[in-house]
Amino acid sequence: MTPRSSRTTVPLVLALATVTTALTLQQPAHAAADRIRLGSTTDVSRVSWNGPAFTMNGAGAVVTASMARAVDEIRGGTGSLDVVVLSGSAPTSGSPTPECDTVMALSGVNSCTTWTLTAAADGNNSQVNTDIRNAEFVYFAGGDQCRYAAWKGTALEASVESVVAKGGGSGGGSAGHHINSPLVYDACNGSVTSTEALANPYNRYISFTTGMFEWADYGAVLNDSHFVTRDRMGRTMAFLARAVKDGLAPGGTAWGVGVEEGGGSLFLDRNGKATQYGKDAYVVLADHQPEQALDRKPLTYTGFKIWRLAPGTIFDFRNRPTCGYYLRSVTGGVPDTNLYNGTPITDCAGQGGGTLAESEPNDTRDTADDATALPSPATLTGSMKSASDRDYFKVSLSSGRTATITCAIPSAYDADLYWLDAAGSTLERSVNDGAGTDESLTFTRTATGTVNYYLQTEAYSGSGTTPYSCTLTKS
Repeated sequence: MTPRSSRTTVPLVLALATVTTALTLQQPAHAAADRIRLGSTTDVSRVSWNGPAFTMNGAGAVVTASMARAVDEIRGGTGSLDVVVLSGSAPTSGSPTPECDTVMALSGVNSCTTWTLTAAADGNNSQVNTDIRNAEFVYFAGGDQCRYAAWKGTALEASVESVVAKGGGSGGGSAGHHINSPLVYDACNGSVTSTEALANPYNRYISFTTGMFEWADYGAVLNDSHFVTRDRMGRTMAFLARAVKDGLAPGGTAWGVGVEEGGGSLFLDRNGKATQYGKDAYVVLADHQPEQALDRKPLTYTGFKIWRLAPGTIFDFRNRPTCGYYLRSVTGGVPDTNLYNGTPITDCAGQGGGTLAESEPNDTRDTADDATALPSPATLTGSMKSASDRDYFKVSLSSGRTATITCAIPSAYDADLYWLDAAGSTLERSVNDGAGTDESLTFTRTATGTVNYYLQTEAYSGSGTTPYSCTLTKS
């Protein structure tokens, strides 16, 4: 007779083995990190770069205009560079390398490598980090920012930071835009709408990652994407109120940067000046404690300050303006109407924030763009479109006042700066050598009365459509 224990144990062992096999088949292993490289198989070798430069896009795709500018500025207009694209998932259709397809069509790109990383542990993959550290620009693709936030504290975080530190750049679109701000809405608990966030700024779908990437001049910022199309102004307001209430942003202020999809891209240069491309962006400031921000209570916040950045607009993140915004509030979870348009406040007791872009022809004193009414500090911008281009701006100055002008010159050309009297005589000048070399000058009026002067920028060598940006301060 077969012992009872033997008769029952054998079928049980077989059953457990069958179940284990079934579970193994139903739970596929984590996919290995995938690498696709386009262009040269050898990285460039160069000792100096002229960034950092950043591109913040409203949708996942690379925006050609801002990316071309980033490439040009980082490489100083000469040589080439390597780009790495990081993605949390492979495209479900079309090209497996859509971002690199666009990047490789740009001048000055040696290679573009796409890495698809699907687990937090991939942030410590040695080949991934070697490619990043050898690159000059890292682009985070659209997708899921929670996957990107999981790389906080891994070698990948330090590798991306090393690229920026050497004068390279970083950027991304959609989820990749989110992860490039120091305060990240990480969506790890799910996505939240504006209506949900305003009804309860502590909604369970709202979670943040802080302190991952903290780029110079971009402190206390929270990025959001697909901004107007998906009506995300309201949720950004709720996020900022939370950031101020919970101390997530230093100094008791929090800034939102919302970029629209369909080609919207905010380019940030090494001097902290951002230029908007393609579609509008919005800068939203919460600079005081909310009147009400509690769990399961609707938000009340009076006086969000909003700057609307149309394409071509420059916003100075290093010297953030205190004027030129419009105001919108939220009361009991209900926002004011017309959140995306408003009349800017320009009378801010001389606190500044004005911007004037050149309007050609402005090649003589008689056709100068008039900057006399701009509050201080003001931003003047233009470009040296030809080797003989000159731009003139008219500036008034009263007795005892000092005008200080600092100009960030792009790497595409060498431009010089002159301060002229009403007759065109040179009173001060700045003529530093080298393409991309910044210029600055100072002039104090000692005579009585108020008169007009002229600021002249002149192409010394080279040309291009990349804009220069001058900050004019009167003290």
